[in-house]
Amino acid sequence: MRTGLIAQKVGMTRLFSESGDHVPVTVLKVDGCQVVAQRTAATDGYTALQLGVGAVKPKALTKPERGHLAKAKVEPKRRLVEFRVTPDALIDVGAELSVAHFLPGQHVDVTGTTIGKGFAGAMKRHHFGGLRASHGVSISHRSHGSTGHRQDPGRTFKGKKMAGHMGDRRRTTLNLKVVATDVERGLIMIAGAVPGAAGGYVLVRDAVKRPAPKDTPFPGALRGAHAAEPAAPASAEPEKSE
Repeated sequence: MRTGLIAQKVGMTRLFSESGDHVPVTVLKVDGCQVVAQRTAATDGYTALQLGVGAVKPKALTKPERGHLAKAKVEPKRRLVEFRVTPDALIDVGAELSVAHFLPGQHVDVTGTTIGKGFAGAMKRHHFGGLRASHGVSISHRSHGSTGHRQDPGRTFKGKKMAGHMGDRRRTTLNLKVVATDVERGLIMIAGAVPGAAGGYVLVRDAVKRPAPKDTPFPGALRGAHAAEPAAPASAEPEKSE
């Protein structure tokens, strides 16, 4: 099981396929996503990678946070997230991940915080039909109606759909398709919508209900000095022994 990536939602646009069909996509930007710490079974009881993303001024962090990042020798990060991985998928601290971590055509799961709507009524929050427009209904056309029963049980059940706070919840959308990636600009184009507002951070990981492509980079696609160098081609002539 590989690690995921922390990305920032840029917005939505569309791409055109070879057949001329347009595909609505959400653009996600991955900028400076580095490994900050490793969690191992020997020291922490589980195996995971802590990733950091986003530049922030050091004075905006607490002293323990600054010490934690200084130990990893990485720049101050705005957001830290842990991804559970298998022991063979651990990556060195300080390594920077690339958007080549995901391949076009691959399915991913995206987790984000939905847009907050504030206090909403039952019709907007739960798609209730409302009360009748006439025949005795006065002032309360958009109310949710009865909320309980008579003397037995004499209370409103927990979980009853009523008016209340809407949105601003952590949600995961499964099996979204990666349409394209731009390694130079650090962009991932995903078909359809993902949870969250533009500018918010989302977590992108391999789909749990779909098999990953066989040629996905393992344990991950890295950038810079941490990227694996290609192997030298074999010589056509065997070396002569002295």
